[in-house]
Amino acid sequence: MADDTSKKDKLMGKAKKAAGDLMNDEKTKEEGKRQETEGKVKDAANDIKDKATDAFNDRK
Repeated sequence: MADDTSKKDKLMGKAKKAAGDLMNDEKTKEEGKRQETEGKVKDAANDIKDKATDAFNDRK
């Protein structure tokens, strides 16, 4: 389950990448890639946490 910060990071990252492309600014484009990746990592971490919690609760 995605939280608000991971969604925000992915959205802002995409926007920065697009702005970097539009302005031909590699620094902004790279910042966007980094921020989008952070959002994806947060999503993956939340998925793992949710699956671990479900597995733990199923054992009870």
